[in-house]
Amino acid sequence: MTLFLLVRHAAHDNVGGFLAGRTRGIQLGEAGLLQAGRLASRLRGEAISAIHTSPQPRTCQTAAAIAAAAGLADPRIVPELDEVDFGSWSGRTFDDLDRDVAFRRWNEVRSFSRTPAGESMHDVQSRILRHMEAAAHELGDRTITLVSHADVIKAVVIYQLGLSIDAWQRFEVEPASITRIEVTGWAWKLLGLNEVVW
Repeated sequence: MTLFLLVRHAAHDNVGGFLAGRTRGIQLGEAGLLQAGRLASRLRGEAISAIHTSPQPRTCQTAAAIAAAAGLADPRIVPELDEVDFGSWSGRTFDDLDRDVAFRRWNEVRSFSRTPAGESMHDVQSRILRHMEAAAHELGDRTITLVSHADVIKAVVIYQLGLSIDAWQRFEVEPASITRIEVTGWAWKLLGLNEVVW
């Protein structure tokens, strides 16, 4: 049995104000670093064996805090955990994006939409699941923390619950939250969703 702790990164200073995506240089501010520290303290007793992280600075900072609290080596950077490649949408405010017909379609029917960079939610789902299967095979009966992004984590939960990609708006994955997935052979079980550390 492999237990995955899927962690959304702590909040950057303008979370909810614009689509961060893969915009370069977005790091945690003081409040985000404090949030990451509280999350790390919460995870200290989880017997984590490995930490994998998206390449984005905000996820790397969150993962580093967890690793320090757990007494582990530097987290492993894994491209499959990266944020959705939103292409030219990255960095734009949500007020601006709401006027974009293609962005509205993306949020209404993600099962039939792609970002300007060409990535679909099915692509995102495939890459994260592929990594989880490989990690479970490689590391076996251990607890692995994956630090990623809301939509990436939602893609895993949607798969596990047998839902359509278009169900992404039915639940939250908040900053610095923990979602637990147990993998035993071919059986996947959701043990916890959006556990938030305040």
